[in-house]
Amino acid sequence: METKELSTIEEIRIYSDPYRMKILSHFQRMDHPVTIKEIADEMGEVPAKVYYHAKKLESIGLLKLISTKEINGINAKYYESFKGAVQIKRDDAADEAAKKIFISETQKLLSDLYEDNKKKFLNAQSQDKPYGNLNNSEVYLTEDEAKEFFEWINRFVDEHHKRKHAEQIKYDIFTTIAKTVD
Repeated sequence: METKELSTIEEIRIYSDPYRMKILSHFQRMDHPVTIKEIADEMGEVPAKVYYHAKKLESIGLLKLISTKEINGINAKYYESFKGAVQIKRDDAADEAAKKIFISETQKLLSDLYEDNKKKFLNAQSQDKPYGNLNNSEVYLTEDEAKEFFEWINRFVDEHHKRKHAEQIKYDIFTTIAKTVD
């Protein structure tokens, strides 16, 4: 599975924008390339607004132009989202000011992701047949094992991101893995 590494402050800012995360989520749910207008319609938004933010996502490789087709004299551009894992990696050579901005942007991104997933989890608990599972564990792995574990999760999610049978139910999955110091 491919990994997209985001290492500049600008890349993190583009990725961490909550509106752009929503746009990316809509693209990820599609099983085929779609136009920005289709995404805008699905979101109930103006295409120009979605286009602006989608171009930012394209600039960091999280959206990719797949094809162009002329329809009634208009060039329709079809995009799809990046299918791999996104890794945030700070440049160790950055000065202290840049490191602080990087940490701040990363905290904003994580806060938004945690908050969104917390709402989904709590909403699941209000359903007739609630189901949710939390796991907060420590494991000891080599760097290769940690990478293999995260790639396994991503492959599993990729294999199951679309409903294949009527009896399948949608579950939200949110995972993190981080090296800690003893």
